[in-house]
Amino acid sequence: MIYNDTIVALATASGAGAVAIIRLSGKEAITIADGFFKSVKSNKSLKNQKTHTIHLGHIVDEKRIIDEVLVSIFKNPNSYTGENVIEISCHGSIYIQQEIIQLFLRNGCRMANAGEFTLRAFLNGKLDLSQAEAVADLISSDNEASHQIAMQQMRGGFSSEIAKLREELMNFASLIELELDFAEEDVEFADRTQFKALIARISFVLKRLIDSFAVGNVIKNGIPVAIVGEPNVGKSTLLNALLNEERAIVSSIAGTTRDTIEDELVIEGIGFRFIDTAGIRETDDIVESIGIKKTFEKMEQAQVVVLLFSAEEFKTEPDRLKIEIEKIKNRFPLKPLVVIANKVDTLNDSELNKLQSEFENLHLLSAKTGLGVEALKEKLIGFVNTGALRNNETIITNTRHYDSLLKAFEEVAKVKYGLQTAISGDLLAIDIRQALYHFGEITGEITSDDLLGNIFANFCIGK
Repeated sequence: MIYNDTIVALATASGAGAVAIIRLSGKEAITIADGFFKSVKSNKSLKNQKTHTIHLGHIVDEKRIIDEVLVSIFKNPNSYTGENVIEISCHGSIYIQQEIIQLFLRNGCRMANAGEFTLRAFLNGKLDLSQAEAVADLISSDNEASHQIAMQQMRGGFSSEIAKLREELMNFASLIELELDFAEEDVEFADRTQFKALIARISFVLKRLIDSFAVGNVIKNGIPVAIVGEPNVGKSTLLNALLNEERAIVSSIAGTTRDTIEDELVIEGIGFRFIDTAGIRETDDIVESIGIKKTFEKMEQAQVVVLLFSAEEFKTEPDRLKIEIEKIKNRFPLKPLVVIANKVDTLNDSELNKLQSEFENLHLLSAKTGLGVEALKEKLIGFVNTGALRNNETIITNTRHYDSLLKAFEEVAKVKYGLQTAISGDLLAIDIRQALYHFGEITGEITSDDLLGNIFANFCIGK
């Protein structure tokens, strides 16, 4: 795959703003930009300027001045893409942006495809594939945890770990392959004891990385929390209290929420997606019935279920709540369930003590006054294993990486079994090659046009 042409795109967000940045990359980027740049104080040429310098001037179409700009020069190979790169900082008028881009499109540039600047960075060896994918994750990160993981991956933490394992495995693979050349002489160049130790270590690291995906996936996509319960127990009030805004309609009329309402909140750097659901009850209302059906669907999709009940109603019907808890536990046995008694501000001390004695790990709350809301946030963050994040360990968030790691782990397991059963070197070499193949898929030593197309199609144009 060879890219010899020069591309152009808006690197900042589309729309009007104070400043916009237009990026060019390619062998002729500096030459093309130089043809339409007029310095404010001299007739200097961009082609004669040093790399990593900034120049004030005008972009001129024949005699018409389009805008006063700052032009940044990055000469190959010391640029983001590894090619000659020009970045033009202009005023953020949509008209100015389009005029400058159209000018370059008419004079030797073509419009960049989605993610093509980063694709060129990968093809020119500035980033490996997992680092390139981390660029997209960094752009889309919307909380501290996802930002931290993307930064670590973009800086090569994950890549270096995989590359080291791949290199060690390749060294032994070379020795195994060498043995095949001397098969008739029955010699062993690869120390089987050391090889077994290496395979055990690789298996351990792969297992840790695979297990980290459970945490990484929820951090990247947010942790869905379904707030469920009967009508008029305060679900919408709780959502508003968590978000500290009037997000959901609150009414004394039972069944106000007919559909699910979703919003996100970041707690200690972790994104949570709260889902206020329709109250669960028997009803003849067709619209409300559809909402209740959606409630069970959202419970199925949620990572955590919050069951809310009214402390006032507990005084008259305590057994009904216990039945409801058992139903949810039986239907979703693996999901964390948080049982919350709302409206505790209406109970006296003896009623509160009785309530707590009836239910283990009961959370007391008054969504109306805010009592217990912060404690609930702490409880929710406790469901996320943030230990690896705090220790700055490598965490997998990418489904493609996860799939390749699983396949590599399976092949390494075959190598381990082969060593235990003393299979022939040629069969052992096949399994090692397959493991190396899946390692190479992660970092990009092994790629295809389809794979690269799928990855970079998810990028924004201009990056």
